[in-house]
Amino acid sequence: MIAIGEYNTLKIARNTVVGLFLTDGETDVLLPKKYVPSQFEFDEEITVFVYLDHEERIVATTLEPKIYLNEFALLKVNFVNEFGAFMDWGLEKDLFVPFKEQARPMEVGKRYLTYMYLDEKTNRLVGSSKLNQFLNNESTDLEPGQEVDLIVSHITDLGINVIINEKHKGLLYKNEVYEDLRTGDRIIGYIKHIRPDGKIDVSRAKLGFEKVEKSAQMILDELEYNNGFLGLTDNSHPEEIKTILNMSKKTFKKSIGSLYKQKLIEIKEDGIYLV
Repeated sequence: MIAIGEYNTLKIARNTVVGLFLTDGETDVLLPKKYVPSQFEFDEEITVFVYLDHEERIVATTLEPKIYLNEFALLKVNFVNEFGAFMDWGLEKDLFVPFKEQARPMEVGKRYLTYMYLDEKTNRLVGSSKLNQFLNNESTDLEPGQEVDLIVSHITDLGINVIINEKHKGLLYKNEVYEDLRTGDRIIGYIKHIRPDGKIDVSRAKLGFEKVEKSAQMILDELEYNNGFLGLTDNSHPEEIKTILNMSKKTFKKSIGSLYKQKLIEIKEDGIYLV
């Protein structure tokens, strides 16, 4: 069965003046002439993205969309009318986001994190910026320390809300983030804590000793760059450590402790020295 909103590998069935008709053995779909490869053979397999055209007919394309079925992406609004907003998702026909699916009224030219789903009643691909309805924290297979894919959802005073593996909601605390993150950014993170109420805390750095190892290497690199000396100590202000090393004071203290035990550095009143 041909899947709308996804890539399909189909066989070339026949050639016409309007393009190639592809088939999965049951259903035929048109690949318009402008997307037909310069060389092809009948019964050859070709991978295409399938969606509905302006007349709601199933159609194939070799263009790469910016979003796929049941996934999230940051999309720009091309125009708005009395029915809703129309988003640029890389294909000829814009992705429709009805007003009822807008977390706040969308404006032309602005970008919004959007989820694309298949409307079962109309069999049309539809977008939504009301993201929570597509996320579930009631049951997960996540574990503390697990590496996960994150999408930045929105930023609040408390922290940075993220989407975990396209399925769950999570939170990065602001005081643990040392980079400029924006809505739509895709990053790697690690599960820090799963609370009894289902809320999930995540971290940008690996937990435990692996985190210390990475941070310790950063300190060694900085020492080598500065001819073996770094003017930071246990008494240095957290903001000074953050500015120089892009890490928290807690991580810094753990890291230099680890390096000292390995006899890789000396700790003196004016700073740390590379042995």
